[in-house]
Amino acid sequence: MREDRSMRTWPALLLALMVAAVVAALPAATALDGDPGGGPGGGLGGGPGGSSPPSPPADTPVPAVGRAWPVGLRPSVIRGWDPPATTYGRGHRGVDLTAPPGAPVRAVAPGRISFAGRVAGRGVVSVELNGTGDPPLRTTYEPVRATAKKGTKVAAGEVIGVLEPTGSHCPASCLHWGLRRADAYLDPLSLLPPWLLGRGPSRLLPVIGVPEPEARTVP
Repeated sequence: MREDRSMRTWPALLLALMVAAVVAALPAATALDGDPGGGPGGGLGGGPGGSSPPSPPADTPVPAVGRAWPVGLRPSVIRGWDPPATTYGRGHRGVDLTAPPGAPVRAVAPGRISFAGRVAGRGVVSVELNGTGDPPLRTTYEPVRATAKKGTKVAAGEVIGVLEPTGSHCPASCLHWGLRRADAYLDPLSLLPPWLLGRGPSRLLPVIGVPEPEARTVP
Protein backbone atom coordinates (compact mmCIF):
# COMPACT_ATOMS: atom_id res chain seq x y z
CA MET A 1 0.00 0.00 0.00
CA ARG A 2 1.49 3.31 -1.12
CA GLU A 3 1.51 6.27 1.29
CA ASP A 4 -0.28 9.31 -0.02
CA ARG A 5 2.28 12.11 -0.43
CA SER A 6 -0.32 14.76 0.39
CA MET A 7 -0.72 13.21 3.84
CA ARG A 8 3.02 13.61 4.50
CA THR A 9 2.97 17.36 3.64
CA TRP A 10 0.30 18.22 6.22
CA PRO A 11 2.64 18.22 9.30
CA ALA A 12 5.15 20.55 7.60
CA LEU A 13 2.40 22.92 6.45
CA LEU A 14 0.85 23.00 9.91
CA LEU A 15 4.24 23.78 11.48
CA ALA A 16 4.82 26.66 9.03
CA LEU A 17 1.43 28.16 9.86
CA MET A 18 2.14 27.97 13.61
CA VAL A 19 5.52 29.72 13.21
CA ALA A 20 3.93 32.49 11.12
CA ALA A 21 1.28 33.06 13.77
CA VAL A 22 3.90 33.36 16.53
CA VAL A 23 6.00 35.85 14.52
CA ALA A 24 2.95 37.99 13.77
CA ALA A 25 2.14 38.18 17.48
CA LEU A 26 5.57 39.56 18.42
CA PRO A 27 5.84 43.35 18.98
CA ALA A 28 7.40 45.37 16.19
CA ALA A 29 11.04 46.31 16.64
CA THR A 30 11.54 49.84 17.88
CA ALA A 31 14.52 52.15 17.74
CA LEU A 32 16.72 52.58 20.77
CA ASP A 33 15.23 55.13 23.15
CA GLY A 34 16.91 58.41 22.42
CA ASP A 35 19.02 57.11 19.53
CA PRO A 36 19.26 60.07 17.15
CA GLY A 37 19.57 57.75 14.17
CA GLY A 38 21.86 58.39 11.22
CA GLY A 39 20.13 60.37 8.54
CA PRO A 40 21.92 62.33 5.82
CA GLY A 41 22.41 66.04 5.54
CA GLY A 42 24.69 67.11 8.38
CA GLY A 43 24.14 66.13 11.97
CA LEU A 44 22.57 62.93 13.11
CA GLY A 45 19.08 61.71 12.64
CA GLY A 46 16.20 60.67 10.62
CA GLY A 47 16.81 57.28 9.08
CA PRO A 48 14.10 54.65 8.94
CA GLY A 49 14.04 51.63 11.20
CA GLY A 50 11.83 51.50 14.23
CA SER A 51 8.26 52.52 14.81
CA SER A 52 7.38 55.74 16.59
CA PRO A 53 4.23 57.56 17.62
CA PRO A 54 2.72 59.91 15.03
CA SER A 55 4.21 63.40 15.00
CA PRO A 56 2.15 66.57 15.39
CA PRO A 57 1.86 68.79 12.31
CA ALA A 58 5.06 70.49 11.20
CA ASP A 59 3.62 73.92 12.01
CA THR A 60 2.98 73.01 15.68
CA PRO A 61 4.69 75.76 17.70
CA VAL A 62 7.67 74.83 19.86
CA PRO A 63 7.36 76.07 23.47
CA ALA A 64 10.21 78.38 24.49
CA VAL A 65 11.16 76.26 27.50
CA GLY A 66 14.92 76.79 27.16
CA ARG A 67 16.68 78.50 30.04
CA ALA A 68 20.31 78.21 28.96
CA TRP A 69 22.48 77.92 25.88
CA PRO A 70 24.04 74.47 25.52
CA VAL A 71 27.54 76.02 25.39
CA GLY A 72 28.81 79.39 26.53
CA LEU A 73 26.67 82.42 27.30
CA ARG A 74 25.72 83.42 23.77
CA PRO A 75 27.77 81.41 21.26
CA SER A 76 28.02 82.24 17.59
CA VAL A 77 25.92 80.17 15.20
CA ILE A 78 28.29 78.78 12.56
CA ARG A 79 25.52 77.14 10.58
CA GLY A 80 21.80 77.48 11.15
CA TRP A 81 18.89 75.12 10.79
CA ASP A 82 18.17 74.31 7.15
CA PRO A 83 15.35 71.75 6.89
CA PRO A 84 15.49 69.49 3.84
CA ALA A 85 12.79 69.71 1.21
CA THR A 86 12.14 65.96 1.48
CA THR A 87 12.52 63.36 4.20
CA TYR A 88 15.91 62.18 2.97
CA GLY A 89 16.97 65.33 1.14
CA ARG A 90 20.00 67.47 1.81
CA GLY A 91 19.85 69.99 4.59
CA HIS A 92 21.04 70.75 8.10
CA ARG A 93 18.93 69.19 10.82
CA GLY A 94 20.13 71.37 13.69
CA VAL A 95 22.46 74.29 14.42
CA ASP A 96 26.25 74.43 14.89
CA LEU A 97 27.52 76.55 17.79
CA THR A 98 31.09 77.69 18.34
CA ALA A 99 32.78 76.09 21.35
CA PRO A 100 36.32 74.90 22.16
CA PRO A 101 37.11 71.24 22.84
CA GLY A 102 36.50 70.33 26.45
CA ALA A 103 33.79 72.99 26.89
CA PRO A 104 30.98 71.94 29.24
CA VAL A 105 27.74 71.07 27.45
CA ARG A 106 24.54 71.88 29.33
CA ALA A 107 20.90 70.87 29.10
CA VAL A 108 18.91 73.80 27.71
CA ALA A 109 15.74 72.79 29.57
CA PRO A 110 14.76 70.35 32.32
CA GLY A 111 14.24 66.74 31.30
CA ARG A 112 15.61 63.21 31.35
CA ILE A 113 18.66 61.76 29.64
CA SER A 114 17.16 59.41 27.05
CA PHE A 115 20.43 58.45 25.33
CA ALA A 116 24.10 58.73 26.22
CA GLY A 117 26.53 56.83 24.03
CA ARG A 118 28.19 56.69 20.65
CA VAL A 119 26.57 56.77 17.23
CA ALA A 120 28.74 56.31 14.11
CA GLY A 121 31.84 56.91 16.23
CA ARG A 122 30.58 60.18 17.73
CA GLY A 123 29.51 60.82 21.29
CA VAL A 124 25.84 61.77 21.50
CA VAL A 125 23.63 62.84 24.38
CA SER A 126 19.84 63.21 24.06
CA VAL A 127 17.52 64.84 26.59
CA GLU A 128 13.77 64.30 26.60
CA LEU A 129 12.22 67.59 27.72
CA ASN A 130 9.59 67.79 30.45
CA GLY A 131 6.09 69.04 29.72
CA THR A 132 6.48 69.30 25.95
CA GLY A 133 3.64 67.07 24.80
CA ASP A 134 3.25 63.51 23.56
CA PRO A 135 5.54 62.56 21.99
CA PRO A 136 7.85 64.94 23.89
CA LEU A 137 10.51 67.14 22.39
CA ARG A 138 14.04 65.73 22.46
CA THR A 139 17.26 67.69 22.17
CA THR A 140 20.49 66.10 20.91
CA TYR A 141 24.09 67.21 21.42
CA GLU A 142 27.20 65.98 19.56
CA PRO A 143 30.11 65.30 19.58
CA VAL A 144 29.87 65.05 23.36
CA ARG A 145 31.42 62.77 25.96
CA ALA A 146 28.55 62.18 28.36
CA THR A 147 29.00 62.82 32.07
CA ALA A 148 25.39 61.88 32.89
CA LYS A 149 23.88 58.43 32.48
CA LYS A 150 20.73 57.43 30.65
CA GLY A 151 17.65 57.92 32.82
CA THR A 152 19.17 60.76 34.85
CA LYS A 153 16.90 63.75 35.47
CA VAL A 154 18.60 67.05 34.67
CA ALA A 155 17.78 70.69 35.29
CA ALA A 156 18.16 73.54 32.83
CA GLY A 157 21.80 74.59 32.71
CA GLU A 158 23.07 71.35 34.25
CA VAL A 159 26.24 69.92 32.68
CA ILE A 160 25.55 66.69 30.77
CA GLY A 161 28.91 66.25 29.04
CA VAL A 162 31.98 67.87 27.53
CA LEU A 163 32.62 68.73 23.90
CA GLU A 164 34.89 66.21 22.18
CA PRO A 165 37.78 67.48 20.02
CA THR A 166 36.96 65.13 17.13
CA GLY A 167 33.83 63.97 15.35
CA SER A 168 32.47 67.39 14.43
CA HIS A 169 31.53 68.21 10.85
CA CYS A 170 32.51 71.88 11.30
CA PRO A 171 35.75 73.37 9.93
CA ALA A 172 36.61 74.33 13.53
CA SER A 173 35.46 72.93 16.87
CA CYS A 174 31.70 73.23 17.34
CA LEU A 175 28.67 71.66 18.97
CA HIS A 176 25.90 70.30 16.77
CA TRP A 177 22.60 70.87 18.58
CA GLY A 178 19.40 69.27 17.32
CA LEU A 179 15.72 69.14 18.21
CA ARG A 180 13.20 66.43 17.35
CA ARG A 181 9.64 65.47 18.07
CA ALA A 182 9.41 61.78 17.14
CA ASP A 183 10.81 61.68 13.57
CA ALA A 184 10.22 65.38 12.82
CA TYR A 185 13.21 67.74 12.96
CA LEU A 186 12.68 71.24 14.34
CA ASP A 187 14.74 74.39 14.84
CA PRO A 188 16.45 74.12 18.25
CA LEU A 189 16.78 77.90 18.50
CA SER A 190 12.99 78.04 18.78
CA LEU A 191 13.39 76.59 22.30
CA LEU A 192 15.10 79.77 23.51
CA PRO A 193 13.06 82.80 24.66
CA PRO A 194 13.87 86.27 23.25
CA TRP A 195 15.89 87.32 26.31
CA LEU A 196 18.32 84.45 25.69
CA LEU A 197 18.50 85.08 21.95
CA GLY A 198 19.33 88.72 22.57
CA ARG A 199 16.17 90.02 20.93
CA GLY A 200 14.27 92.95 22.35
CA PRO A 201 15.21 95.39 25.13
CA SER A 202 16.42 94.19 28.52
CA ARG A 203 14.30 94.90 31.55
CA LEU A 204 15.01 94.70 35.25
CA LEU A 205 13.03 92.22 37.31
CA PRO A 206 12.28 92.60 41.03
CA VAL A 207 14.49 90.59 43.37
CA ILE A 208 12.43 88.24 45.53
CA GLY A 209 12.72 89.06 49.23
CA VAL A 210 14.22 92.52 48.76
CA PRO A 211 11.73 95.35 49.41
CA GLU A 212 11.51 98.12 46.86
CA PRO A 213 12.84 101.51 48.05
CA GLU A 214 10.24 104.03 49.15
CA ALA A 215 9.61 106.99 46.90
CA ARG A 216 11.33 110.13 48.11
CA THR A 217 9.81 113.58 47.77
CA VAL A 218 12.24 116.20 46.46
CA PRO A 219 11.55 119.60 48.09
